[in-house]
Amino acid sequence: MAATIRASHILLMHAGVPESSSDRSRAAALEAMTRLRDKIKSGDVDFAEAAQTLSDCPSGEDGGDLGRFSPGMMVPEFDKASFALEVNELSDIVETAFGFHLILRTE
Repeated sequence: MAATIRASHILLMHAGVPESSSDRSRAAALEAMTRLRDKIKSGDVDFAEAAQTLSDCPSGEDGGDLGRFSPGMMVPEFDKASFALEVNELSDIVETAFGFHLILRTE
């Protein structure tokens, strides 16, 4: 059986993404995510609280928790970034077809 990990994420969609209700531009979404990542890394913002208030993913209600998943269950860009992280490590900004993500590996 393939190893599984657990991770949480914050998703910011933009107007160019299918099924997005956001009207922010791609550049504005990237800028917002860059600021958010800096605030999380500095300790000014809690990851789970930011997920609850800012994430465009329903998982935001659970602090961004996606539960356990194994390789191949997520889109390739997300998969690659998630499995490259150490436990409690925050990813760089990851772009997928859904928008921009920050990923925090929790297990």
